[in-house]
Order: sequence, then C-alpha cells, then structure tokens
Amino acid sequence: MNGGLPMVDVRGVHKSFGDLHVLRGVDLQVEQGSVMVILGPSGSGKSTLLRSINHLEKVDAGAVSVDGRLIGYRRRGNRLHELTEREILHQRSEIGFVFQNFNLFGHLTVLQNVVEAPVSAQGRKRRDVESLAMELLERVGVAEKAHDYPRRLSGGQQQRVAIARALALQPKLILFDEPTSALDPELVGEVLDVIVELAHSGTTMVVVTHEIGFAREVADTVVFMDEGRIIESGSPEQVLDNPSSERTRSFISRVL
Repeated sequence: MNGGLPMVDVRGVHKSFGDLHVLRGVDLQVEQGSVMVILGPSGSGKSTLLRSINHLEKVDAGAVSVDGRLIGYRRRGNRLHELTEREILHQRSEIGFVFQNFNLFGHLTVLQNVVEAPVSAQGRKRRDVESLAMELLERVGVAEKAHDYPRRLSGGQQQRVAIARALALQPKLILFDEPTSALDPELVGEVLDVIVELAHSGTTMVVVTHEIGFAREVADTVVFMDEGRIIESGSPEQVLDNPSSERTRSFISRVL
C-alpha cells in the first residue's frame, strides 16, 4: 500500500458516449482490503465506472488511481499523457476483472484460460503458474474440469473459472461486473459463495451487483448510483436499512 492512500481513488470522473453523459463527476475511494458493492438501476453508470478503474473505458475528465498510481496516464507538470498500450496492459495485469459473460477463450482449456495472462502479461514461468492455477481451480471447486473446454461447463462453472483466472494474476484489486446476472437462478449461489469466501480472505474488491443479500453479508461500503452520480454511500446498515435518499429507498424497495 502506498503511504496510507486508498487502494482505489476516483476523482471527478466524467464519461460520455456521444450525447449520453454516463458518469457525471464521480468521486469514490476504496480502502485496501475492503469490499465495496455498487448498486443502482440499469443505465446508472455502474459498469462504466468499473471499466474506467482499469482503463477499459477512457475517462473524459478526472482521474483514477490504484494503489497510488494513475491508471492509463502519467502526469507531466499539469498535463496528463496516455500511457502506451503495453504500459496499460501491465497496469491491467495488476487488476483482476470478472465480466458478467465470463469472457473465457473458447479455444483454450480451463487450465490454459487461467494460465495465459500471468505468463503473457506478467512474464511468469508457465510451470509455476500452472501449479498455482490448479490450486485456484481447486479453491473455486472446478479442478476436475481443468482439461475441459469452456463449452462443456455450466455457466456457474465458467464464472468460477473466470474468478480463478482473475486470481491467478495475484492482483491488488478485483473488479466484478454483475458476476451473476448471466446465470440461471439455481447457479447464482455457487458463484456468490466463492466471492463471499474471497471477501472474507481480505481481497480488495469492487462488486457491481443487484444481489442485496450478498451486499448485506460482505460489503464494508455500499454505494448507490443513479444517472451517472453517486446518490449515497455508507455501511450496508445505513444504505440498505436506513437510506437517506428517496431515490435509494425506492430502488431498494423494488429489488428486495
């Protein structure tokens, strides 16, 4: 950790797609070892904010830092200069990202999916990474699928492989973008169980989800977003049980 700074520091971030202003001056801090859950209706900017944290989306204004380092840019005087693609990829390799649609490589086995990024992006030895990958697949409960291809797995199994893939990078931070929304209802629990175990292990995480029960169980901080702004932020008890905003109250009453 960098001198007591937050693990994630988002300051004044704006993002538009054409005429659509998706993020409107977002400020957000995530402490090291904590779990932040972001709630909000569809179109509120949650996923765009998450993708901005690892520079999958370039912000139009403001800045994002992870562990005290600017993401996607270096500062020279008062100006920001975008990093090279290689430098950006190196930064991303320190930030795990779990997508809602798994994003596994269909032509690679489960084991190869987990091993590829640490070897290619971080230059680690394949033999060492394969050993770690098998431990991680065991941890998420799919070790017996190591030599299968993703198409042979259920959605829940694919998402657990995606979590193992993120962990194989040994990241400072893991971002989850609605990790259960593409799953059949009966598979949601098996994926949430893995994420809960990670949360209790001290992994710094930011999770975009609609799972209120999960937020109540694991979040240190719950953030409610609407129309590109953070409406309120606080402990699960504050935001879920005693929200100060009528907009938050209305949303939570509909999803509970």
